[in-house]
Amino acid sequence: MSRPRIVIVGAGFAGYRTARTLSRLTRHQADITLLNPTDYFLYLPLLPQVAAGILEPRRVSVSLSGTLPHVRLVLGEADGIDLDGHTVHYTGPEGEEGTLPFDRLVLAAGSVNKLLPIPGVAEHAHGFRGLPEALYLRDHVTRQVELAAAADDRAECAARCTFVVVGAGYTGTEVAAHGAMYTDAQVRKHPMRTGMRPRWMLLDVAPRVMPEMDERLSRTAERVLRQRGVDVRMGTSVKEATHDGVVLTDGSTVDTRTLVWCVGVRPDPLVESLGLPMERGRLLVDPHLQVPGRPELFACGDVAAVPDLNQPGQYTPMTAQHAWRHGKVCAQNVAASLGIGERRAYRHRDMGFVVDLGGAKAAANPLGLPMSGPAAGAVTRGYHLAAMPGNRVRVAADWLLDAVLPRQAVQLGLVRSWSVPLESSSPEVARVPGGPERHGRAAGPAGQRPDGEETGNQPGGEPARNQPGGEPAKGQPGGEPARNQPGGESAKTQPGGEPAKNQPGGEPAKNQPGAEHAKNQPGGEHAGRRSHGGRAKGGQSGSPRASGKPRRAVEAAGPRPAREGSGKPGRAPRASGAGSAGKRPTAPSGPSRSAGPPTDPGPEPPANQPPPGPDIAPGPVKRTDRRAAEGDS
Repeated sequence: MSRPRIVIVGAGFAGYRTARTLSRLTRHQADITLLNPTDYFLYLPLLPQVAAGILEPRRVSVSLSGTLPHVRLVLGEADGIDLDGHTVHYTGPEGEEGTLPFDRLVLAAGSVNKLLPIPGVAEHAHGFRGLPEALYLRDHVTRQVELAAAADDRAECAARCTFVVVGAGYTGTEVAAHGAMYTDAQVRKHPMRTGMRPRWMLLDVAPRVMPEMDERLSRTAERVLRQRGVDVRMGTSVKEATHDGVVLTDGSTVDTRTLVWCVGVRPDPLVESLGLPMERGRLLVDPHLQVPGRPELFACGDVAAVPDLNQPGQYTPMTAQHAWRHGKVCAQNVAASLGIGERRAYRHRDMGFVVDLGGAKAAANPLGLPMSGPAAGAVTRGYHLAAMPGNRVRVAADWLLDAVLPRQAVQLGLVRSWSVPLESSSPEVARVPGGPERHGRAAGPAGQRPDGEETGNQPGGEPARNQPGGEPAKGQPGGEPARNQPGGESAKTQPGGEPAKNQPGGEPAKNQPGAEHAKNQPGGEHAGRRSHGGRAKGGQSGSPRASGKPRRAVEAAGPRPAREGSGKPGRAPRASGAGSAGKRPTAPSGPSRSAGPPTDPGPEPPANQPPPGPDIAPGPVKRTDRRAAEGDS
């Protein structure tokens, strides 16, 4: 008789703890498979220290294969669940598809960014949910301070060294606190010509900082922020984000190149496609973390509405503390359903919270005892070391080195702005040129972010450095114009000479000399109707996906069309959840331009577009807004 098959979707706090506990309880009596887009567990509470240069990225990344030796790791994102057929469909990091059969399924997909319908936020803001976003923020803040220090114009200097953080919860407060220390250290070494200093702003509609915590801890955190010069504005948020700054709800305008979105999270929309009872976007489960009527289905973490037995009528909050303990109880109950051990109900009382404010400052209330100052800092770091499932010695070593050595303020340029869009369906994985695309993402209008870079929703190529309309992209090897840009460009310079795969519509590029033109390209033939949340005919976008834990599909230039007769069960188009930014129109495509004359003139351009212009010689292109793009110094 074959061993039972257990599939766990997601390796966040809940999924990782479930896999680790199940591996110990079953002792090779079951086949455990963990589906996750990355090969590491990310310890999110220490992510602000990565952005501030205190910790190296690998310190907060715990290897899944190294710490879960008896668990099979499958890299990919779940994009369809067939409960009746007991299968999970997923898409791998390189576009490959697969199916995982299961006898028991644990949904621990976590949460995604909460997007609000605020004009310009999706185009000009960046989230803070994964390593790529933290690395980008570190490079971006360093770059802006360096550019501001070299600027002669006071207005430009003020805009570049102004950093706006929206959301005064745990994450936003820690980002502002650590960021202010980081930029102040840079300015002490290299003062600005204009005599100005970096300015950090923390905005929230709540009446106080960290409203979830005790009021005394909230006052402690706000006092530390104001001592470091952070402009804390409660009852205020962003009304509109533009290329040059933000408009606040109080009517004031702030010139800035940096907008960090830490408003909050919502449950991963994956569970919405199951058609099961929900509670404010979370899957309803019983106190044993089992879905009623589905004995094979369990859910834990942020996607599960778990009854709080200590407070009847309420559900456990979406915190890492509860998710970590959900995982242990869920593993015990999954094992009990297989005849190993006994079931137990989830019951846990909050043990307090800790907030690291940088240096020796922190706010904590362990076991309900309010603390501040160096004592709270020691308790906070001790808690993190005890809670981390690995890398404790390396984290402690980085803390020691940061205390005795000056922090390195260098930008590596490994993650660009277009690689970490706010609406990314997978913040754990940075978008790469020619990489696969995640299903269900709405393609936003091409525009510029506050940092001066263009948005990166160009299919399979470098981000556009100029306005839409077929201009060549600056920074291509040898100054070549951008390939695979909207507007009918052909893919000619793919590595190894291969035609670009994963073009919008799933067709391979056929614009090679002597061949057919690529179909389904913007400005060419219209794409047929798509399924699975893809864009419909006429350029309209599908349901946007926000960032979060395990996702549905792979990130690339555009969604795939449905195969004939595919009909994969359980794969429903995803609707945007509460708080999403909604659909946005796609950017107009420009006339087709290429490095050389094509062998086939191809279809005529639409009537509302200008005819193709002359060929453009290779070389750099000057920006029309008189400002350098990010990374151009």
